[in-house]
Amino acid sequence: MSRRRVLLLLKPFDVFPSRRTEGISSSLPRIKYPQVKHYLDDRYRVHKDTINYCQNVLCQKSLDWEPLLRNNLCQPISNVDLVISVGGDGTLLQASHFMDDSIPILGVNSDPTKPEEVKELSGEFDATRSTGYLCAATAGNFEQVLDKILEGFMAPSEVSRISISLNGQVLSTYALNDVLVAHPCPATISRISFLLKTDGEVSSPLVNCRSSGLRVSTAAGSTAAMLSAGGFPMPILCDDLQYMVREPILTEAANSNLMHGIIKSDQTMYMAWHSKEGFIYIDGSNMFQSIQHGDVIELSSMAPILKVFLPPHLLRT
Repeated sequence: MSRRRVLLLLKPFDVFPSRRTEGISSSLPRIKYPQVKHYLDDRYRVHKDTINYCQNVLCQKSLDWEPLLRNNLCQPISNVDLVISVGGDGTLLQASHFMDDSIPILGVNSDPTKPEEVKELSGEFDATRSTGYLCAATAGNFEQVLDKILEGFMAPSEVSRISISLNGQVLSTYALNDVLVAHPCPATISRISFLLKTDGEVSSPLVNCRSSGLRVSTAAGSTAAMLSAGGFPMPILCDDLQYMVREPILTEAANSNLMHGIIKSDQTMYMAWHSKEGFIYIDGSNMFQSIQHGDVIELSSMAPILKVFLPPHLLRT
């Protein structure tokens, strides 16, 4: 029997700014700066220790594994049986852009937030660390979770993603969290028209709006930017999508109830872009597709699912 193959995808170390703060200490308050530097140094240490621990655990298992920094991920992931991302939700999201529905992924939160630290430093700065919403493991339980997976006692969940088409051409990248269609300058108005179709038939009014853009999220992404903007959390395994027009400029009161709603699993949102230029942002700002006046965008949950080992508490809600 062949050994299982594992890709260990790692958040890089250079994202922690404490390594580059020597020249700017004089510009920060003298009382606060030592605390900030200690906090950033500790984040670097905790992340490094977690990577070392995960690697040591993998060395003890009957596995063929190799590490890869997420910055060096540039082609579809294949020929592995499991992906383990060590970082936070951002690392898992980046991995998902290179994965189909055949390989499961386990997220390891390498630097979990410490509630006592947040409380202690609340008067100085925001000491929140990594949320790791989709991460089922930390350094504290990584080996136990991995053993459950290898022994078949823990199965991945099938999480919906967003399919994106531009002028009839399906993009190769699927969104795990959300899609934002907006002007590249946040202060510039986005002019958008949109409607919903069910099985090819129009099933909603046509909405013409001026706003700061339009966001569509999956259930997994409904607790991120969507929730911060006033949306609502959705059960993690829900196949529906949620949409919200950002900061709409309303000309008719009747349109207000059309600015936020649900795209059912059998529906597609058709969106026409009426500004000179814009972007389709996929799961944040690092991945995007440029658009121009007259382009038509189609968004739906009719995309390959992603197999994710989820934290147990998400499956209970």
